Amino acid sequence: MSESASSPHVILVVNGPNLNLLGTREPALYGSESLSSIIEDLERHSRAGVPLLEIRAFQSNHEGALLDFLHEHASDAAGVIINAGALTHYSHSLRDALAAIRIPAVEVHLTNIHAREAFRHISVIAPVVAGQIVGLGPIGYRLALDWHRTRLALEAVSDTREGPWTP
Repeated sequence: MSESASSPHVILVVNGPNLNLLGTREPALYGSESLSSIIEDLERHSRAGVPLLEIRAFQSNHEGALLDFLHEHASDAAGVIINAGALTHYSHSLRDALAAIRIPAVEVHLTNIHAREAFRHISVIAPVVAGQIVGLGPIGYRLALDWHRTRLALEAVSDTREGPWTP
């Protein structure tokens, strides 16, 4: 088996403002699980399937730091899971960064942003991501990881066939 076939695919897990407070921030709304616990679960799950995945997680309360992380790590990543927090609703620079890196991204929100305050109903990043998972709590991150794993497995199968292939 070649090194590239056995090497894990890197999935960037990007979390925006205030997500470092998970577990203590409004637990009735966001639950009691910490961000570190969610990431640990993703890391365990990333090693328990084919193809192998590697989690590269980052959280910041600063928009520019999120952009820098995406710019720096996108070239060796196969996908992104992003919970941009409040930046979801107004960060055109984050939207542009996700469009520019040109790798599939899944937007995740612990709560159902469409059932909350009106300003949360709009996601400026939604048009440049593959999909949204909202309102399912921490399991949304794992579902996003499963989507990336399935997508990568299907891409590997399509690479071995002749002619056009559609998922």
